[in-house]
This record gives sequence, structure tokens and C-alpha cells, in this order.
Amino acid sequence: MRTGHWALGFWLMAAPWIGCGRGVRVGGAAPDAGIKTASAPSAESLVLPGIDVLLRDSLQLVRGRRVALVANQSSVDRAGVSDVDRLLGAGVMVVALFSPEHGFRGTADPGVGVASSTDSATGLPIYSLYGKTWAPTDSMLAGVDLLLVDLQDAGARYFTYLWTTTEVMRSAARKGIPVVVLDRPNPIGGAVEGNVLDTAFRSAVGLLAIPMRHGMTLGELARLAKYDLGLTTDLRVVPVAGWRRSQYFDATGLPFIPPSPNLRSLEALIHYPGLCLFEGTNLSVGRGSDHPFEQIGAPWLDTTRVLRALSAARLPGVSFSAVQFTPNQPGDGKYGDTLVAGIRLRVTDRGSYDPTRTAVALLGVLGSRLAFTARQFDRLAGDDGTLRRAVVAGSPIDWLDAQGGFLARRRPFLIYPE
Repeated sequence: MRTGHWALGFWLMAAPWIGCGRGVRVGGAAPDAGIKTASAPSAESLVLPGIDVLLRDSLQLVRGRRVALVANQSSVDRAGVSDVDRLLGAGVMVVALFSPEHGFRGTADPGVGVASSTDSATGLPIYSLYGKTWAPTDSMLAGVDLLLVDLQDAGARYFTYLWTTTEVMRSAARKGIPVVVLDRPNPIGGAVEGNVLDTAFRSAVGLLAIPMRHGMTLGELARLAKYDLGLTTDLRVVPVAGWRRSQYFDATGLPFIPPSPNLRSLEALIHYPGLCLFEGTNLSVGRGSDHPFEQIGAPWLDTTRVLRALSAARLPGVSFSAVQFTPNQPGDGKYGDTLVAGIRLRVTDRGSYDPTRTAVALLGVLGSRLAFTARQFDRLAGDDGTLRRAVVAGSPIDWLDAQGGFLARRRPFLIYPE
């Protein structure tokens, strides 16, 4: 079932606390200098994720439609109630569920394929988009009138949920099914840091020409992807109410649910845009420990030498300390059940801390002791091996200064005020 106003392009359905309850036109397939952003929240306003905004203000989007939901464990409302329960409780006809990497419950290890299954609570099919297929098939979409996407992004370009969202958008366009993204805050705010991906090296861990830390929400990224990839998807974004781009997740009052098994804290999420590079090296990033993505290490690491070099580098907004940890079933196969000498990172000033510059400085300090899995590292770096060669040559820092007008390029696709 289709209604005429779906053909008008992608809209933001604004709640009364954003735009007086009216749909706000924000452009078509190409950038529009006249795009409007959500108005600034009042001091007393609550931050509400897209699922709350949808059900309180924009229920007409889903009423009478057979809906498929792309979601996982983090797809909850402000009170922590799952989207599935909220939608079914509102009488929405949910007919299928789709899950990204880590599965519908968010427990599968990174990179591990997930099988499709059935939700024991509702009897709904759960189609995995991280296993035999990355995209909904025609048979999966049979009888679906509308696709809702509600996934918590991590704020770093490596996260595969954007890839999943764009594959959903491609499949939906092929079948003429509208897509609505229920947006969520960027958990690490709006800072933009690191190099911009060279699209000649696109992959699931780097799809668009965006920096390592992009400062956008998944809804905004979907809008950018629609334009950059030339998708014909009928796309809308239901925005977060009351959120400013400068806000970190702990300022929102929303329940923190780890978006993946090894991003268990906001601290880990802040480090992730930088420390994820070490996934392509012979250092552990703490998988299988109590603090994944808050520490790196290896049995052979000379922590005294590394700490001395880091002290001389005077990197702002972060402190370093020597630790030991023993990865238990780490998932990445690095140093399982082996005592590791490590360096723990702690954010001391979010405003001055740059996780990408810090990680590249760490790579430079380690230098010749590093071994690379070249293909994996280069995919994360988003280049042809430039960073890897620069690390080996001892001059990696300049690589970070390649943002190439990204801030101006992304502007037509932004929704939220600073």
C-alpha cells in the first residue's frame, strides 16, 4: 500500500517539540542549500530517540502498513522498552525482523556470520543480514509495505551498520518499498577527526568518503549515502528530539546499551575511531578482557619505553598507564589465555582528545615492532597502504590531515544543531 506523499522525496517527520508537528521538507536526491535543520531544544526538553518520536507524533507513517524492522538489542525507547514491544503494543503490523552484524541480540562475535532464526517471544522471522546474505532478498521482503531501520551507530566509519542500512535501501528501492530510519544520537558527539576514506577502497568497514570519526548520525549518513551512491530509495528520517550534535551519549539520559559486544562503555566508543586501526596489527585491542578498545597490548610490548615516548609526544586529553590483561576467548584470535603487557588509555578531556591522532601516534611509537595484516589494516585506514607505509617510514601524522572539504560536503545532509 502506497500513499502519494511518499513520492515527494525524503522528509523529516518532526515532533511537536521539534517542528510543531509538521513534516519538514529537507530535500530530494541532491544537496539543497535551503535544507532546514531541527530547531534547538529548550533547556527542559528530553532527548527522545526516533522510535519515541514516531509513536508519539508520526504514527501515520506505519499505520495500516505491514512493517519489517531492522533492529538489534540497542533498538529501544527512552525507557529501555524494545522497538518490537512498542510497535506491537501500538497495533503496528510488524511482519518480519532483520538483524545486522552481531545478530538480533547483539551477542555474536565480530565478523562471525549469523544464521536467520525465529524470535521466540513473537514468532516473527529474524532474517540475518550478516551471514549468507548482506541484503534482504525478494522472498524476505514478500508482503512488506515499509522498512523501519533502528540501529545505534558507533560514530566511527568502520561500523558495519551503515553498510547494512544501505543494503536495505538498495533492496527496498528495487521493490518500491519505502524506508524510514528511526534516528539515534551519535554517542560520541559531533567532532570530525581522521582521514577521509578513498572510495576506491570501499568495503563493509568503510563505505562512504567520510572521516574515521564522522560526527553524524545514522539517519544523516543514510541521507548522504542516498546521494553519494545514487540510490533511488524512498527514504525518510524520523529525527531524535531534543539532541544537539555536541552532546555525548551520557548527556542524553537515554539508556546505554552496548551497540556491539566489545564496545561496552562510552569510554570505549570514544577511543574506537582510533584504536580500531590496531585490529589490523599484531596488537590486541583488549577483546576478551574487561576493557576492550580501552587498551592495547602484546606479550612482547615494552610498556616503559612506550610510555616514555607517549609522554614526550604530549598528546592532549588522554592519559596512559601500564596494565596487564589476559584475553579470554578474544574472538580475534590474539593472545588467548596469554598474559599481555598493555597500555591503558583514559580520556581526561573530551574537548581536546583526538582518538585518531592518538592512535596514529601510538602506531608511530611502536614502529618496527608492529606487524600488519596488510589487507585488513588498509581497509580500516581506507587507503592504498599509505598509512601503513608511513608508519614503517616513521612519519604517519600528516596522513590525518586529508579531510578534503568534508565538513562542507556533509552540510546539506545534516539534521541537528550544534
